[in-house]
Amino acid sequence: MTEQEKATAYWKENIKYLIILLTIWFLVSYGAGILFKDALDTIKIAGFKLGFWFAQQGSMYVFVILIFVYVRIMNKLDKKYGYED
Repeated sequence: MTEQEKATAYWKENIKYLIILLTIWFLVSYGAGILFKDALDTIKIAGFKLGFWFAQQGSMYVFVILIFVYVRIMNKLDKKYGYED
């Protein structure tokens, strides 16, 4: 595999992971906090409606978790394609 082919394969896989993680982030922040708010409000956590919790706190927690997931995925991807430090 040439260096150009390796770089192209690396970026295609990187973009695939970005799309997956951004879709999860969108579903949690916009979907759970806005679109599915009424359905989620039937469930309560610590006295707060779940839709409110996702809109105020949950989406931020998920976003931070997704950052750590992305770092881990990219470290594995770097090793796979030989771009590790």
